[in-house]
Amino acid sequence: MNTIAYFGGMPGGPEILVILFIILLLFGAKKLPELSRSLGKSLGEFKKGKDDLEREIRDVKTDMNKPSPEAEIKEVVETDPVVKAEAEEDSEIERPV
Repeated sequence: MNTIAYFGGMPGGPEILVILFIILLLFGAKKLPELSRSLGKSLGEFKKGKDDLEREIRDVKTDMNKPSPEAEIKEVVETDPVVKAEAEEDSEIERPV
């Protein structure tokens, strides 16, 4: 029988009970609530950090897909005939240097 295959996979019910019993023996009954509280807090902080990172990535992707204000102005000048004519008139006026 292949012993490596026997130990693979997720632990079942009896294995989890043995693990919990060993933890109880190592840390004692008084330390278990404190350990579980700190574990819960750390998992909460990890989830909060993960959510913040996902939100930042989503915001950056959204910002990258938005055209820049200069591109929007250029598009308006090129597509609107009235604005284009005014821009050409402004460029024809000689300005003192």
